[in-house]
Amino acid sequence: METAIFMPTKELFLIDAYALIFRAYYALGKNFLYNSKGLNVTAIMGFTRTMHNLIEVEKPSHMAVVFDHKSETFRSQEFQYYKANRDETPEDIKISEPIIREIIKAYNIPILEVEGYEADDVIGTIAKDKAKEGYTVYMVTPDKDFAQLVEENIYIWKPGRKGNTHEILGIKEVLEKWNVSRPEQVIDVLALWGDSVDNIPGIPGIGKKTAPRLLKKYDTVEGLLDHVEELKGKQKENVENNKQQALDSKRLATIITDVPIKCKDSDLKIDPKNEKQLAEIFTELEFRTLGRQILGDSFSVNTDIGRESPDTGQMNLFGSNEATQEMITNEAGNHIENTTHDYSLVKTTEEIKELVNQLSKEDSFTFDTETTGLNDLYTELVGISFTAEKGKAWYVPMPENQEEAQERIELLKPLFENDSIAKTGQNIKFDINVLSLYGVTVKGDLFDTMIAHYVLEPDKRHNMDYLAETFLGYTPVAIKDLIGKKGKHQKSMRSVPENEIVEYAGEDADITFQLKEKLQPALKQSEASETIFREVEMPLVPILAKMEQAGVMLDKSFLNDFSKELTEEIIEIQDYIFSKAGVEFNLDSPKQLGEVLFDKMEIPYKGKKTKTGQYSTSEATLTRLDGDHEIIQKVLEYRQIAKLKSTYVDALPELINPRTGRLHTTFQQAVAATGRLSSTNPNLQNIPIRTERGRKVRKAFIPRDENHTLLAVDYSQIELRLVAHLSKDETMINAFNEGVDIHTLTASKVFNVSEDEVTREMRGNAKTVNFGIIYGVSAYGLSQQTNLSRSESKEIIDNYFATYPELKKYMDGNIDFARTNGYVETIMGRRRYLPDINSNNRTVRGHAERNAINAPVQGSAADLVKLAMIKINQAMEKKQFSSLMTLQVHDELLFDVQKDELDELQEIIITNMEEALPGLSVKMKAEAGTGDNWLQAH
Repeated sequence: METAIFMPTKELFLIDAYALIFRAYYALGKNFLYNSKGLNVTAIMGFTRTMHNLIEVEKPSHMAVVFDHKSETFRSQEFQYYKANRDETPEDIKISEPIIREIIKAYNIPILEVEGYEADDVIGTIAKDKAKEGYTVYMVTPDKDFAQLVEENIYIWKPGRKGNTHEILGIKEVLEKWNVSRPEQVIDVLALWGDSVDNIPGIPGIGKKTAPRLLKKYDTVEGLLDHVEELKGKQKENVENNKQQALDSKRLATIITDVPIKCKDSDLKIDPKNEKQLAEIFTELEFRTLGRQILGDSFSVNTDIGRESPDTGQMNLFGSNEATQEMITNEAGNHIENTTHDYSLVKTTEEIKELVNQLSKEDSFTFDTETTGLNDLYTELVGISFTAEKGKAWYVPMPENQEEAQERIELLKPLFENDSIAKTGQNIKFDINVLSLYGVTVKGDLFDTMIAHYVLEPDKRHNMDYLAETFLGYTPVAIKDLIGKKGKHQKSMRSVPENEIVEYAGEDADITFQLKEKLQPALKQSEASETIFREVEMPLVPILAKMEQAGVMLDKSFLNDFSKELTEEIIEIQDYIFSKAGVEFNLDSPKQLGEVLFDKMEIPYKGKKTKTGQYSTSEATLTRLDGDHEIIQKVLEYRQIAKLKSTYVDALPELINPRTGRLHTTFQQAVAATGRLSSTNPNLQNIPIRTERGRKVRKAFIPRDENHTLLAVDYSQIELRLVAHLSKDETMINAFNEGVDIHTLTASKVFNVSEDEVTREMRGNAKTVNFGIIYGVSAYGLSQQTNLSRSESKEIIDNYFATYPELKKYMDGNIDFARTNGYVETIMGRRRYLPDINSNNRTVRGHAERNAINAPVQGSAADLVKLAMIKINQAMEKKQFSSLMTLQVHDELLFDVQKDELDELQEIIITNMEEALPGLSVKMKAEAGTGDNWLQAH
């Protein structure tokens, strides 16, 4: 009996370069990734990761990456409209491409491109040729057009998204997805349907559902055109009037498979990657994590490199803080295993007393807490690490028995409460809150490495891992190495052996100490940065900690009743929508909603479809259709109520701390690049206040008892007043200082009427302009926000700048300053860096220009509020008030006030808010209100 001989299958993978590059670039929305040099590495990292994962999964022997050639193709020569509506390639991608090519070459993967042809054509030609030679070919792309090429031995290998695995599409999948009888008909579908991405026009009125139905009957575009007399009505008219357009569309949609290129097997063979070359590239790009994943231990070698990043020009320094740029290390690969250190366990009473005695002699020490959880006001202390010198640290574990832990804390308490010793931490507010649970108040000058870096480089990341790798060339031990990945199987720090925690916790304190040694001199290079850090940000840390510890009282019964009320409204709106639509469906499904509105109900669609071919039902899209059908307004109302109910009304009671019975938000001090505070768990900055229902949520916030009341104090028109000061516009300055209503004044000027003749509508439009100008509103943007036409909006903006000429000069001057210096500043000198201010990409540059105008205003407002909070807190402590400052939301402060302190405290608060920043040419104005709940007080 003969033994069957099985020949190994030859597999070839052809990567559509630009499709993967663009996909990687936009994968995170606008949350682009930058390295410390200011280079946008989003596309480079995403492409590299996809290519590497493909190699790891498929282990191909033959492969190529195919690029579009820079030359003009027959399509663009013959059809000027082809791809005409595409935006210009982002500058970041142009900069990234040469680097991506270097990485591909370092992987020893062939790169292919042919003059006069697109990558699709080159891939199509090679795929067809090699399939005939016995290869199984995989076209690596997310591009739908490639479906036309699929045959028995040719597949689409579609990369996964958001952690999902890849898809492989063969004949069966293509036929099902496109509803065609053979893959070649995909060309005809595209020809009839059109393609907005490539600006292939198709035939008007024929969509993705109609096209396959017509092709089932007529087989091809040509077959349809031959039988046009069988069609009826508007469809017949559209086909008759667009015959040539349909044929042209088919020519544009057809991928060429006879490109003049021949590839031998050896031309497509990939050799082992050049690890040394990849290490050099990854080190320069600062791909430390990805580098370790790809290169393993070899990447821990410190590679000496001295080459410049391809085509990055001035980006490495322009639009970045020069002091921190000088700190960036060329080292890489340092970690706890190859770095000399001495981390000791301090456990007995005698050892702890000796440690306290030793640290008490220091001017400053660094510390870090280890806890059972991330909720700093509802957790247990596992241990505390300390250091006062590089490479040396001590770790004091805390017993699980809380009485024994408290005894150990009491030994350390004098050290923390010694206000003559400065304390350093990374996100030190967390540690302050944890220690507060044990009756410890951290005193003395504070230095937070996270906030120091935030002041220096507000747009960058500030976590310890990033700072350590960037400025120390050191990769800290990952928390998952101790307790596992996030999820139900993650362990508690309590379960980790003490000898392992010693290394982890000691390293935290040691690295934080070393980061302070780097960041402190960088701050001192700028007097303004040092002032903001020392006089604004760090004094605010204990105040925010105290506010978080105080929390706010919630009226749970009110929220419960409100939730029921909203549920009834939701049901009523659902029933209305279903009756108008004539069908019940999942209102929360964008796909089902789009099909009901635009297919079943045939409401005219005015937006672009999503990348998956679905109708967009975003708020912006539906708002544009609001006047087209009454159901649209009800859908928007449904979403508004459902979000309010789930995000706040139902969620807030669940966040009440069971230990205190109060709600404790966390104030984020190092998130908003403008300097503004934000809050999380819950985010109280985003409670909607423009609708009656949204404002009603504030009714749930109440005083602690009947002896207290809520006091809300809000700045009046803070940003407009600061704009007046910054621009030095006399008309605006005088209006504010004389108490003139700025919106009425603006309306009278831009509409050319007397102030007495200003209508409510005029004032409303003027108000929109006043606030919109700060954010660089355009005529189009103003027309979208008001009932004004675009031409009316343009005229109003022109009149506005004629009324306030210095404001226009100020805005233009800010942009010019940013173009020259790479940053703008607040009144106090807080900087916002704008690396894209000179970008060739109009959209990217426009965003930076708007930031150049707005950042000094928002940042100055942030500084003003923070200074007011500091001065108010000082006054309250001096007077020993029992009242509490509990919340900061935008330009408003909320206080839980003991009633007999109200009059005196209100006067103190208003005075300090209005006089927080001396030397302003415009009077600041603060307005106060009181009540039994926040809504009433506001």
